[in-house]
Amino acid sequence: MTTSIEAGAAAVEYREFKMNPKMEYRRLGPSGLRVSALSLGGWLTIGGTVKGDPVREIVQTAFDNGINFIDVAEAYSGGNAEREIGRVLKELNIRRSDIVLSTKVFFGVRKGPNATGLSRKHIFEGIHESLERLQTDYVDVYFAHRPDPTVPMEEIVRAFNWCINSGKALYWGTSEWSAREIEEAFHVADKLGLIGPIAEQAQHNPIYEKYGIKTTVWSCLASGKLTGKYNDGIPPDSRFANHSTFFKDTIAKLQSPEGQAELAKVRQLTAYAQEELGTGIVQLSLAYIAAMPQTGTIILGVSSTQQLLEQLEALDLIPRIDENVREKVEAILQNKPEGP
Repeated sequence: MTTSIEAGAAAVEYREFKMNPKMEYRRLGPSGLRVSALSLGGWLTIGGTVKGDPVREIVQTAFDNGINFIDVAEAYSGGNAEREIGRVLKELNIRRSDIVLSTKVFFGVRKGPNATGLSRKHIFEGIHESLERLQTDYVDVYFAHRPDPTVPMEEIVRAFNWCINSGKALYWGTSEWSAREIEEAFHVADKLGLIGPIAEQAQHNPIYEKYGIKTTVWSCLASGKLTGKYNDGIPPDSRFANHSTFFKDTIAKLQSPEGQAELAKVRQLTAYAQEELGTGIVQLSLAYIAAMPQTGTIILGVSSTQQLLEQLEALDLIPRIDENVREKVEAILQNKPEGP
């Protein structure tokens, strides 16, 4: 469905966003920003193994099913993930206000002494280049893709606040930062009267409750291991096959006794999902993490609309994740982290 507004002599037809009644739209951390519990990511897929019309189809399917959050990064496919998303959002005539868009800075897209990291210079230049590739005036969340111990924390916090004050970003967040680094960022922000991060892309830590941070969770399916596709080897068109160099250590581990033990647990989890919940391991894995109180959104990585629709079926299972399900899943996986 589209709506039109008059823009001078021409009418602009916008694709209408409809909230999915099954989708929860959660506040991202302590902010007022609301994101869909399931979101769309671009690591290794968009602009990489997936280009052109398939990207358009994936974004359209996500949008039409109530996903309002898209997450990319400057380094994903050398900047091509941002380019593809920027192109498709324009082609689909999606209102900028209907989408929550995030990108990340750290790894850069070229080599050079100031082309990576979290210096004020790279953050400043990185946001401008990302916005150009995304064909937009601002991002909703600008993530520090990794910590940078070579740069003073005050410089990092001031640089991200400059992005906010300049209207280039509305919020900032962190990715793969330690509890100590997040704590330091908040101490600096509080001391200077600045804005601290609102979200973190990493494993859970009690520091998140202290500051109200929510996680934007990536790789919930362990790059496909939790789909069961690697139970009997590496399929030719899988992520491990398409990125065999990047995943060489993971692939080697699958052949080890430890790796085979992990796959045995995947088979057990698959049987439990099918026999007791009437669903698949993909839906159970996503719903299980989505139901965790610290989860803000789960970033889905898909290479087709079929995969996306399959993963969206997790929405039906989220309300059914109770203590009984948690206990049975934990009994199979036996990997629950210990508290501090």
